[in-house]
Amino acid sequence: MRASQSLILKEFSMKNLIILLLALAIPTFSKAQNDVDVSITYATFQDASGGGYIELYIHVMGRSIGFFPKDDGKGQSQVDVVTLFKQGENIVKFDKYRLTGPAAEKPTDFLDVKRYGLANGDYKVEVSVEDVNTPGNARKYQSEFSLNHQAGELAMSDVELLASIKDLKPGDEANPLAKGNRIYEPMPTNYYQKNDQLLLFYYEVYNADKALGENYLHTFYIDNADTKERKEAISITHKRHQADAFSGNIQAIDIKELPSGNYNLVVEIKNKERKTLVQKIMPFQRSNPYLNMTAETVSSGKISLDDEFVGELSVDELIYSLTAIMMHVDKQDGEHVKMITSQRNENAMRLYLLGYYVKKNYSNPKAAYDEYMRVARKVDESFGNGFRHGFETDRGYTFLKYGPPTNTVFEENDPSAPPYEIWFYNQFPMTSQNNVKFLFYNPSLTTNGHVLLHSTARGERNNPRWEVELYRNAPMEVQGNDYIDGTTMQANTGRHARQLFEGF
Repeated sequence: MRASQSLILKEFSMKNLIILLLALAIPTFSKAQNDVDVSITYATFQDASGGGYIELYIHVMGRSIGFFPKDDGKGQSQVDVVTLFKQGENIVKFDKYRLTGPAAEKPTDFLDVKRYGLANGDYKVEVSVEDVNTPGNARKYQSEFSLNHQAGELAMSDVELLASIKDLKPGDEANPLAKGNRIYEPMPTNYYQKNDQLLLFYYEVYNADKALGENYLHTFYIDNADTKERKEAISITHKRHQADAFSGNIQAIDIKELPSGNYNLVVEIKNKERKTLVQKIMPFQRSNPYLNMTAETVSSGKISLDDEFVGELSVDELIYSLTAIMMHVDKQDGEHVKMITSQRNENAMRLYLLGYYVKKNYSNPKAAYDEYMRVARKVDESFGNGFRHGFETDRGYTFLKYGPPTNTVFEENDPSAPPYEIWFYNQFPMTSQNNVKFLFYNPSLTTNGHVLLHSTARGERNNPRWEVELYRNAPMEVQGNDYIDGTTMQANTGRHARQLFEGF
């Protein structure tokens, strides 16, 4: 796979685009004020003969171009791409082709890559992209770059920021991003949003065998683009590498803890004395608005909800989502949640829900919300009874608070006892216990009418007379002569709740 340098950032408002480009101070294509939304990245490389070439990556945003139906009921988009390479006013290379998006039921983003071999020198590249289905919906981009690849000299490609790496599957061989047994998708921009957690990148090193003849070091780190302060708390990594004629390198840095700001990804090649021989710098911008924020800070109203997942929830969905977390909040917060849900206070509900999940995953609260609600909905389906949500029942509450049990016993034919079930937890980290048990029974005999009768978990209902209560239909069979305070039942055919509870 190849490395990439950003030419144009993803389409924002023009004001934000200008601010972002000035902040990053990276080469960028200029573009006209039209509607088609296309971003282009590029990279320069050295081939096996020592010559140079450039790769152009074109990311087309499907929502911004015409989408016309096909005979099979799906639709498709197309753009015409014209690429010029100039030295001075002379055109040294020209290419024109039609790029067709995938057939789909709705507008879909699509990506293409083109490779062009060029001699060493300084170039201006111009790329024009026009919507085939909507004449006049076009953009023109331009940037400047240089090639200076010398056979036998130690060199490094540009650093490419990757959106993803996927294993190549049968039928993917024609994918323009396929390299070897993988597909490498470049980032469309150098901007990492709040939900991005990994900075994945690729670069190549050439001629280390001839230029060095010995093992060398790859060093990569992040520094502040304004102060040049190295973010050692995030990552500074040294990796030893064998001196080969060619090496392609995939690396990753966890950026969950990286605050919002402008940064440089720095990649260096060093000899055994740790002298820097080659260095490449890739500027990027990070947005991480919730880092180090508490739920209280978010709930204060200082955070805009316009682009957050809670902004898409209806009032009923907000109430449902808040009810589903009640077993996890303390008494004071519980009273607050009850108040704002009973009042249907939409803004307060959104703020509280966002704040709660920011505490769970500040870099991607939506992911934490989606994962929890996936389980909550399953619990609701399993334990709901028509009067309450499944997670409001004792079994649903227990499942969401403590997780699924290690083992479960169900009993519906025990004499003198209503249906009951026992949940066993081998490990119970919330209270630092082992072998914790819950016994639920259904005295009303209604669908999913089980209630908690007894548990050995600290803080949950502990009922010494649980066996007597379970077999209340046989009051004269209490063990001993104390029918008021007795805690166990006489043995009887089929009566084995205590045996199951204590001996499993």
